[in-house]
Amino acid sequence: MLAHLFRRTLRPALAMLGVAICAIGHAAAAETAAWPPKLVRIVVPFGAGSTPDIVGRVLADSLQARHPGTSFVVENKPGAAGNIGTDAVAKAAPDGATLGISIPGPLVINQMVFARLPYDPERDITPVTMLTRLPNVLVVPTSLGASNVAEFVAKLKAPGSSLAYASIGAGSLSQLCMEAIAQRADAKLVHIPYAGSPNAVTALIRGDVQAACLPAISVAPQLASGTLKILAVSTPERSPFLPDVPTLKESGIDVQSDAWNALIAPRGTPAALVDTINAELRQSLAEPAVIEKLKVQMITPAPSSPDELRKTLADEKALWSGVIRAAGIRIE
Repeated sequence: MLAHLFRRTLRPALAMLGVAICAIGHAAAAETAAWPPKLVRIVVPFGAGSTPDIVGRVLADSLQARHPGTSFVVENKPGAAGNIGTDAVAKAAPDGATLGISIPGPLVINQMVFARLPYDPERDITPVTMLTRLPNVLVVPTSLGASNVAEFVAKLKAPGSSLAYASIGAGSLSQLCMEAIAQRADAKLVHIPYAGSPNAVTALIRGDVQAACLPAISVAPQLASGTLKILAVSTPERSPFLPDVPTLKESGIDVQSDAWNALIAPRGTPAALVDTINAELRQSLAEPAVIEKLKVQMITPAPSSPDELRKTLADEKALWSGVIRAAGIRIE
């Protein structure tokens, strides 16, 4: 009788214990999703040699070395200020086989500048991690005769002044930075867009324009010749690559234009998969070889959580919305 009662009591208890163990196992499995698949496409919405392209290839090499059974392929899909490549990521399957590397333009600025976008960056994109940061610099031709930001602003505000600045395209971060500087200085500048940083640097050297806000690496090779002068960095703090150059804020112009690259995935990518990819990229960005390759380009690793990246995107939108409205920047 006692044995029968014991069996009747024990069986349900063992069954409940089995259910609990299975639930724990499923929860543990959900925390780490299987990745990578046999082929991973890393879409770069800009051309070969661009900063996102450089970052993408360095990281693809790192991932390839750790996962020899997977092919990591960088695909350049330039056009429409990064919208074409970013749209390709947005419309891909959310299975970890397609990722993208992007910058403030396609993820934040373009939604406020373009009349129409083929994707909604806040709805159709899943943030994975911040990847890197790099300094932008306010640079002028030495022939302008401005040795610091105060002297540049004085020339900018002089009666009859019509100084022009170069950008790497309408609605680009380089345009917004210069427009923000002009707005803070209560002055006007003439905008001349160019097809990329090399063209803008050439225009500066020739004296076709009198200023630009460009990635430091695009300007650095010209500094030794003395034709160009960096007046300030636009990052919140001084750059470790240019420790003697003050920030714009230090120089009396409260403008911050922090250039960065981020990793994104399609909408609907499972959180567990996002966490797994995030951990993989953190590992790559901590590798000494990766750090050294990026350092040569004046780029600093800056991994983040998905939520931290979401906050950065929201902060960037708040930062630039007023500048865009005041400058009347619109692309139909």
